[in-house]
Amino acid sequence: MEGVNEKENEEVEAQKHSGPSELGKWAEIQDMLKKRVITEDDFPWRLPSSQAQHQQLRYVGGVDVCFSKEEPSMACGSLVVLDLHHALRLVHQCYTVLTLDVPYVPGFLAFREAPILVHLLEKMKSTASPFYPQVLMVDGNGLLHPRGFGLASHLGVLANLPTIGIGKNLHHVDGLTRSGVKELFEAEENRTKDLITLRGSSGFIWGVAMRSTQSSLKPLFVSIGHRISLDTAIKVVKMTCKFRVPEPIRQADIRSREHLHKHQIGRTYWWQYVGQISCSEVPDFVRSYLVQHFIRFSKLFQKLSTLRRETQTQY
Repeated sequence: MEGVNEKENEEVEAQKHSGPSELGKWAEIQDMLKKRVITEDDFPWRLPSSQAQHQQLRYVGGVDVCFSKEEPSMACGSLVVLDLHHALRLVHQCYTVLTLDVPYVPGFLAFREAPILVHLLEKMKSTASPFYPQVLMVDGNGLLHPRGFGLASHLGVLANLPTIGIGKNLHHVDGLTRSGVKELFEAEENRTKDLITLRGSSGFIWGVAMRSTQSSLKPLFVSIGHRISLDTAIKVVKMTCKFRVPEPIRQADIRSREHLHKHQIGRTYWWQYVGQISCSEVPDFVRSYLVQHFIRFSKLFQKLSTLRRETQTQY
């Protein structure tokens, strides 16, 4: 009953945050896009090997969206690309910070986060970057989802990219539960295994629960996103794990939080600076313009303030 209760709770939460008509539209879109998911290898590259006649996998991307604790609607999307041929060296990073008006609805996360990530991918593609990812890891599930179409699959279809879903928590689906997976990992015959196949009551294989490192106490949940087989997805994840979370996802998470923190510091400073400007110093319409365009001018005023402090120190 554990999985059934969670599904009912998700449906209740969904109704709280979005009207039935909106959820119906989202469900229709999911069903339409789901038909386009490819669950086998559909790319020109091969995994790194000694055979040089094939194009090899080199650039692995990772995406993440983090949110401000102080302003829950403020989000930072990040895209990083690592080079497999050079010990997972970071070769590309880009970010976008924006305010979201789409609520989080369980089961429909992609409608909140996918547009941000698609924007970052399109921005990178428009520059003809040589580091555009050959495969993308997504901080979210793929097929391992109550509707069989999580963020990783949604983003993969929209961007037409091979994607891998990396979940830190298990969606209760088709008889699979957290407690059940925990029991499987703790079973005597499985204690030395690094992964367990997640086969539902229907017999369908939703993904795998993986111990990414020997020291990992909690498993990751790996599933097909789009244009990749589960077997290849598992191999790519293993190639990119230094810690529990695969490095592309870990770096995207760390850097998105750092970028959002810097953005908030700059924003706070800007509001303080503008707030100190008296009406006698600038006309109201100029003050209003500054407030509306604080992001554009925040860095400039930080530099001016630094120069002013240095000048005051000299004299």
